[in-house]
Amino acid sequence: MQTIGHWLDGKPFPGSGTATAPVTNPATGVVTGQVALATAADVRAVVDAAVAAFPAWRDSSLARRTQVLFRFRELLNARKQELAALITAEHGKVLGDALGEVTRGLEIVEFACGIPHLLKGGYTENASSRVDIFSIRQPLGPVAIISPFNFPAMVPMWFFPLAIGAGNTVVLKPSEKDPSASLWLAALWEEAGLPPGVFNVVQGDKVAVDELLAHPAIKAVSFVGSTPIAEYVYTHGTAAGKRVQALGGAKNHMVVLPDADLDLAADAAVNAGFGSAGERCMAISALVAVGPIADALVARISERARTIRTGDGTAESDMGPLVTRAHRDRVADYIAAGAADGAAVVLDGRGVRADGDENGFWLGPTILDHVTPEMSVYTDEIFGPVLSVVRVETYDEALALINANRYGNGTALFTNDGGAARRFHNEVEVGMVGINVPIPVPMAYYSFGGWKNSLFGDSHAHGVDGVHFFTRTKAVTTRWLDPSHGGLNLGFPQNS
Repeated sequence: MQTIGHWLDGKPFPGSGTATAPVTNPATGVVTGQVALATAADVRAVVDAAVAAFPAWRDSSLARRTQVLFRFRELLNARKQELAALITAEHGKVLGDALGEVTRGLEIVEFACGIPHLLKGGYTENASSRVDIFSIRQPLGPVAIISPFNFPAMVPMWFFPLAIGAGNTVVLKPSEKDPSASLWLAALWEEAGLPPGVFNVVQGDKVAVDELLAHPAIKAVSFVGSTPIAEYVYTHGTAAGKRVQALGGAKNHMVVLPDADLDLAADAAVNAGFGSAGERCMAISALVAVGPIADALVARISERARTIRTGDGTAESDMGPLVTRAHRDRVADYIAAGAADGAAVVLDGRGVRADGDENGFWLGPTILDHVTPEMSVYTDEIFGPVLSVVRVETYDEALALINANRYGNGTALFTNDGGAARRFHNEVEVGMVGINVPIPVPMAYYSFGGWKNSLFGDSHAHGVDGVHFFTRTKAVTTRWLDPSHGGLNLGFPQNS
């Protein structure tokens, strides 16, 4: 049985602990390996490596850092199919979706290759008589990234290319459910010429997380996961004096107005609701049908959803299994709860006949109609292939529904009315908005992040926000002295 360990100082590190957790292929239910769970001592050893590597990496030239980033980009682009296959084997998402994940992560690496421009400061000559002022951006030091199971490659790449490009060193704590991608990426950094200790990986559970949050050498923490854990990370990290960005859960609404093209809207709802078996923080889980179109829209969505092939991600399937049996059962319980609360089960994925091993963690596309805001299928983030249809009469009702929700990650509006679209993106209280775009994940040069309980801290991921998160600004005021500057003057300095 393969044991998946840590990465320290540019090479595999087994750690000192004996505790492990199983790594399972979700399409077969077979345990394929055991991931080592770090002890506090293991975490401290990995952080020590990041601390030791920081001074030299901080002082390395931007030219050198950029060269390493470019080499990493080229290696990743050439071998992305290999990484996608690794993700499918441990997460379960189909190969095409896994490749899409890697490609979106690659976009952030490409953005980080422009780090010399992104770190440029400002310069003002003669701000006062023969006084010049300039600003610089400097790295923080060792930083930690705690990433979720649903995007084992892309989410870490939201953070570490910019952190490394800015001159920081990194400790990545991936999900124990699909840990192998992190070590694959670490080995790729080593091949790209990154010095030992700049990128490190520690596997583990809450023990590892708590040690990273408390360790005084870790200067910043980037986290993506469920809202309760995001709030925990933010609270404990900031209490320890760290800079923290903690991206939490979501309940993403897609509003369809009566003037929308219902066929295009139905396609979008199916793609955004059931892609990656709904295990996306940007998945559409609540469809808000406005006015008299609800019956026709639900019929179109149901017709399309019934054609989805659920099965092994390595085969010709559209949607793979859920990540664990426990998660599959949890999602199935939500479907039962929705039916018990009075929702109409238009399509029930609990009895799906999947194209794959009977022991896989299968659950097919599910559509619940006539869902109301007090039902658990609406209030909770299910994180599975369950689309809840909420019917309202007006645009104002739809807007009020979204703005009253405790989450504010992503939302979408489908309409052909430009005035309604402009009003929606102005009035909706959500961080990422799509107009006729169901999954409005911004490009790498913009920033990713929600509002309300979908984000703790004020920094979003990647884009300019990401550069600012991993750096701090210093303003320098200079004067080269000559005899005219002599004499005593205890008054407050004035510009002249």
